[in-house]
This record gives sequence, C-alpha cells and structure tokens, in this order.
Amino acid sequence: MTQSLRLFLSTEHACGYLPGLLARSAFVDPDAGLGAAHYQRLLELGFRRSGDHTYRPHCRECARCVPVRIDAQQFRADRSQRRCQRDNADLQMTIERRLTDEHYALYREYLQTRHAGGGMDPHDRKAFHAFLECSWLDVRFWCFRAAGKLLAVAVVDHLPQALSAVYTFFDPGARDRGLGTLAILEQIRIARVTGLDHVYLGYWVDGSRKMDYKRRYHPLEALQGVQWRELEEAAAAPK
Repeated sequence: MTQSLRLFLSTEHACGYLPGLLARSAFVDPDAGLGAAHYQRLLELGFRRSGDHTYRPHCRECARCVPVRIDAQQFRADRSQRRCQRDNADLQMTIERRLTDEHYALYREYLQTRHAGGGMDPHDRKAFHAFLECSWLDVRFWCFRAAGKLLAVAVVDHLPQALSAVYTFFDPGARDRGLGTLAILEQIRIARVTGLDHVYLGYWVDGSRKMDYKRRYHPLEALQGVQWRELEEAAAAPK
C-alpha cells in the first residue's frame, strides 16, 4: 500500500476497558476507498475495523491497548483448549455470507444476558448490521449449531494473508461450552490449513480482565512500535 491516508481524531470519551480513564481513536478517512490489501496492511500497523470504519486507539496519556495476533502456523493448543475442542465435537460449523433474522435473534439474546447496560442496544437492527458488516471487505459469519440450533456466530474478516476475529456472540445458555474459545481455535485451524500466517485478535489491554483471555493463545505476537514481537518480550521491553 503506497497511498497516503488522512486520519481524523475522535473526541475523548470514557474508556470501555479501564475505569477512570479517557480514550480517543484515530480514524482512517471513510472516503479512502479501502479494500482487502489496504486493510491487511492497516492491521499490520495496529488498526482495527468497526463496520466500515477503521481506527486505532490514540489516547493522550495511555498506551495500554496493544494490537495482538496469533502465529497460526506455530500455534499449539494447551490442555484446556484441546478439551474445549473435544467437548464441542458434536457441533456443525457453516460459513455464511449474510446476516439473517436467526443471527439477529441470537445477538439480541446475547446482549440482553451478557452485556446488559453495556451501551449496545440489542433492539437496534440497523446498528447490528452497521457494527458487523463491511461494504468493502470480505466478511463471513462462522455459525456453530447443535442439532440445527444456532449456538454461536463468529464474525471473521477474510484477508489475503490472515483472518481477523471481529466479534463473537453466542447462546448464554451454552456458556459452559466455551464457544468463544472454540471460535478462535477454529479460525486458527482454518488459517493453518489454508496457509494463512496470522489470526488477528484486536487489542490486548494490560489490566483489563475481559481482554486477558487473549494471553492463552501461544505464540501471541504484540505490536511494539513498528515491529511484531512475542507478547511477553514486548511487555518486558522499556517503554
């Protein structure tokens, strides 16, 4: 990618990960005309998308949002992850191209149970599509079912050299299955068999319990400056 891109700064708002802190983001010009190759490069530089918008945290006094990715070819599942795969061997996975009423019903149930009061309105169908879909990217919806019943949907961006995990929602009544873990393990598996290098997981936030699960995938690489290094090495390096 050789074109230059304009960036815009958002206003400051309460941080969604660390209480008491303010956050803001740098957004890529929405008229930039991005595509898969452009976005692949932006991921490598620490950006992320939400709907059609591509952003990166740009906070005044905090740099704890660290872009992370899994080395798919070197990944080795631990005991707990292997157990998760065994426990879900009865599920069938399909990869679908569009969001449907079935997906939306599960999303609503997930938000009402798991993220009540979290700022996302489960009854806003327009926001559901705007958040998960992207007009300029190949987005697919990985669906996990048991005996025909939809239990989980993983929203995955398919890129030339990687997969990017956007969001996963699941049946709250099936939380003991570890469906979020299963979705990531399946993305790693598909990346490996199709020769892709990485699975991008967005940001790991030091001090945020809800983001700490990402450290369970090894080797996990973190972006430090312009270089990707193993997370433990990057975290120990002088800032």
